[in-house]
Amino acid sequence: MTDPAAEAAAVEAAAAGPVVGVGPWDGPWPEGEQWDPELLAHGDRRNVVDGYRYWTMEAIVADLDTRRHAFHVAVENWQHDLNIGSVVRTANAFLAREVHIVGRRRWNRRGAMVTDRYQHVRHHASVEEFTAWAAAEGLPVIGIDNFPDSRQLETYDLPERCVLVFGQEGPGLSPEMHAAAGATLSIAQFGSTRSINASAAAAVAMHAWVRRHVFGQPPG
Repeated sequence: MTDPAAEAAAVEAAAAGPVVGVGPWDGPWPEGEQWDPELLAHGDRRNVVDGYRYWTMEAIVADLDTRRHAFHVAVENWQHDLNIGSVVRTANAFLAREVHIVGRRRWNRRGAMVTDRYQHVRHHASVEEFTAWAAAEGLPVIGIDNFPDSRQLETYDLPERCVLVFGQEGPGLSPEMHAAAGATLSIAQFGSTRSINASAAAAVAMHAWVRRHVFGQPPG
């Protein structure tokens, strides 16, 4: 019978590409519920930071939950956008509280590189369902897209508690989501292209939140 922890570690190691991580634990095993006996015995090749080496997945998620940031991320998924996995991976890196998939429930997880195991992901069947949830939570909905009424992300003072919403590659935010957003922000660009990749835009916007609320850098 395959051990779930060992199987998850193998999947994550394969997704990470080249060999990463550490081998079997050297010396007496540490004590505590966070440690995974299978990983201690066979090594931890997962793509996790060193502080979480040999920890169970459940222990890692529980620890992340104690310090997640106040912003959420939402992605519209009407055409099975391949960028969603990359957005989830970035949301994990910047420790978003939750990722929300609006539209189709199924999404391509390959780009997430197994980080969806550590990131809370919630599904909403429609824009109306999503915005009702955000209103109940008291979270401003902030769209990221290029519209005539968009304001500059670089000069906008992002609230600490909010949901950053991204459209899918190509169409961008749906008209319904654009109308529901309390503000829509654009990212300054200086070349010939009209827009940047959806997952790249998500990374820029999340980092703008981190600069504002983790490092205390006011908008320019």
